[in-house]
Amino acid sequence: MLDKAYPVTHSDAEWRRLLTPEQYYVMRGHGTEMPGSCALLHEKRPGRFTCAGCGQPLFESKLKFESGTGWPSFNDPVEGAVETSVDRSHGMIRTEVHCATCGSHLGHVFNDGPPPTGLRYCINGVAMNFKAE
Repeated sequence: MLDKAYPVTHSDAEWRRLLTPEQYYVMRGHGTEMPGSCALLHEKRPGRFTCAGCGQPLFESKLKFESGTGWPSFNDPVEGAVETSVDRSHGMIRTEVHCATCGSHLGHVFNDGPPPTGLRYCINGVAMNFKAE
């Protein structure tokens, strides 16, 4: 994430000013929010989930599903909205999901989701905002 130039960039001090401490911990520090702690987990209205760091539309609410994990889960992102990289932290190999516009850490994607994609984009709610239709 840090070795690529993104369309939206800020200094570390600017990110700290723009984000809440929890958002900074998750989005810039690759942290994870506590499961079940974000109101967006229960958001069911039609609309879009956007990156809290830059406003990039990330996920459509129609592709959100209840995974039982405690984090908002989606089948697929908006085309071109996210990128992935290998995450070898915590003694595991996972696929990290980050915003394609600002590089902020969003969560991880797993191959245990429902049809039609079989994917589960497990996203930290604090890393997103919601815009109702």
